[in-house]
Amino acid sequence: MRINKFMSESGKSSRRGADKLVEEGRITINGELAVMGSKVEPGDVVFFDGEEVSISTDYVYLVLNKPIGITSTTERHIKGNVVDYVNHEQRIFHIGRLDKDSEGLLLLTNDGDIVNEILREENGHDKEYIVSVDRLISEDFLYDMANGVEILDTVTKPCKVEQLSDFAFKITLQQGLNRQIRRMCNALGYSVYGLQRIRIMNIHLENLPLGQWRELTTDERQEMFRLLDYSPKSW
Repeated sequence: MRINKFMSESGKSSRRGADKLVEEGRITINGELAVMGSKVEPGDVVFFDGEEVSISTDYVYLVLNKPIGITSTTERHIKGNVVDYVNHEQRIFHIGRLDKDSEGLLLLTNDGDIVNEILREENGHDKEYIVSVDRLISEDFLYDMANGVEILDTVTKPCKVEQLSDFAFKITLQQGLNRQIRRMCNALGYSVYGLQRIRIMNIHLENLPLGQWRELTTDERQEMFRLLDYSPKSW
């Protein structure tokens, strides 16, 4: 593991911050000054400013029913950041984003390797949302949402869309473009006034109260790992 990733996983700094610390000569590996690109192997001893640094292998996987107003960021100086909101004893970070003005299921973990496995678009993992709009939903709207809408200089990939009421629908995406659902609706002349994510892969929001979080169950973790063909790495 590169030293900047090691420092990031330990929670002592960001990767960019670790690069600066290396340049300043504040990190050693086995008693020798680290250099840019240095790698840390299992069993190596890393010190930062004279204090030993380690990585926890006690991985946690959480699901939060994020309320509106909480920001999907680990930047602690931002008011309403999700890390301070959850206030977990481990150093955790969110998997993907959920807009500040949206609510619902947000996954959090301290397992850095699993993040890309879940977010990688080519893996085709479902993300399911319930959306409320400001106008009567038409058949043309449902057809266009399901078959592709031109936004951000591209056309969205086909997806599943199901009407729930005159003003609400359910949509299942395998894409993650910036504010994708809102942009799709806006492109078709609709405004979103309610957006809730209710599922990622096999993880369902179900009856988790708004603003509360819980750890994934053993069954949920095992099924998620199976779908990802993934095993957490030990250090």
